[in-house]
Amino acid sequence: MATSHSALQNPPLQYPVVELVDLTSDDGSPEGALEEHYDTNRDALSERDQNDLLGNGQDVDGSDTGSWETESLYEDALEGLGDEQLIGGLDLCTSDEALAFRKRLRLVGEDQFIRETVESGSITAKKLCTAFEIRPPLFLEGLPDSSYYRLLGLGISRELSKRVKLPQHNSIDDVVSLLKKSKNIVVLTGAGISTSLGIPDFRSKDTGLYSQLEHLGLSDPQEVFDIQIFRDDPSIFYSVAKDILPSTNRFSPTHAFVRLLQEKGKLLTNFTQNIDNLEGHAGILPEKLIQCHGSFATASCVECRYKVRGDEIYKDLKAGRVARCGRCIRRLTQVRPGVKRKKSSNGNSHSKRKREDYEDSTDEENYDIAVAGVMKPDITFFGEGLPATFHDRLVNHDRDLVDLVLVIGTSLKVAPVSEIVGFLPPDIPQVYISRTPCSHVNFDVDMLGDCDVVVAELCKRAKWELKHEMIPKKQVIEVELYPGYESRFLFKVSAA
Repeated sequence: MATSHSALQNPPLQYPVVELVDLTSDDGSPEGALEEHYDTNRDALSERDQNDLLGNGQDVDGSDTGSWETESLYEDALEGLGDEQLIGGLDLCTSDEALAFRKRLRLVGEDQFIRETVESGSITAKKLCTAFEIRPPLFLEGLPDSSYYRLLGLGISRELSKRVKLPQHNSIDDVVSLLKKSKNIVVLTGAGISTSLGIPDFRSKDTGLYSQLEHLGLSDPQEVFDIQIFRDDPSIFYSVAKDILPSTNRFSPTHAFVRLLQEKGKLLTNFTQNIDNLEGHAGILPEKLIQCHGSFATASCVECRYKVRGDEIYKDLKAGRVARCGRCIRRLTQVRPGVKRKKSSNGNSHSKRKREDYEDSTDEENYDIAVAGVMKPDITFFGEGLPATFHDRLVNHDRDLVDLVLVIGTSLKVAPVSEIVGFLPPDIPQVYISRTPCSHVNFDVDMLGDCDVVVAELCKRAKWELKHEMIPKKQVIEVELYPGYESRFLFKVSAA
């Protein structure tokens, strides 16, 4: 079974995983076993299921049409389960069982592991999938257990591609020691470091931004940040912009912690996924900060690329009104004062119709506002590339200098930022701080709880003074070992 090397360069889904099927083949041929099973069940399977079992991107008639739909279904399954959902049952491992299976895989290797599990009949492939955080998909329900081999193979390949935890770093004191001795710390931050300020994150159930966007009628709430949808109808984004627009210049204790690392000469780079620009307000130097997804600090015209300070369009953002480019308006009124409408730059009639839908007739009475470019905050939408500074800094600078990685307040779900930890040298210690575990990465120490609480306790143990008005002077923090783990801890403020 092939395994992936760098998550940054070789995603697991790109690897053909067929050796698992070899266990049921009469002639020792993995392809033979797969095709034998396919032929046996051909009449009972839908065309999509047949393509899934072929695993070679071909339709039933043999034509090569690609397997992107199948891969998408498998990819959804690979993102299905977290350790906290493993409660046991007929087709579901417990978290303890899952942890034991993962350790056993690394101890004995994949061939022996398969012999001990699936081949011996001690566990079904369907149930074993859940040990590798895979939710058995509905499109395989009712099919023979061998139908889960490919999916299980993907899960095993992904597990073996993960960075191996460093055995010498296990405790909170180990983390404190690392903080004290490290001089080039890479800090990767996400929305969890701002939630204490009332700024919602994106993915939390019920409270996250995406959970509050169902009323828009989008097939996926992430479409609010899709660049093509923005170009077609920017009013969708503007209708929710006020909910994500930073309403304060205050920063959290976690922001102050990152600044403290900078003051102590320990911060190499802060890669932030946040668009609230609070790192800048906290005092993180521009040369130490990479805003991976941009920020509201500036905005640019989608037509002429004219850039302005973000606060120049704040009034429109807060009102849910599409902001227009002032330079476009001035140029068009001066050069072509009699023109009422300009053809869309891409000639797309759909875009033109969309623009008519969100035109505001109250703007510029003597001028059809739809001809002016839309102002887009300089945040990175889905479908746009990350700033060049992201790759340059990571590849040409940080990778050779980093001596500690801190991941704070992010679930690491959005690529390519999520792949930073897999790209940095695996022998560099990695520490995770967030409310919920990140089970698809093997960190050396996981510290679960409110980010502000965790960093306050770390500073207390390091005898560092972390000054912030949101940290109670007599705050007492309880730390417990997470059940079933040797290097995962729960942090909470004591009620006493």
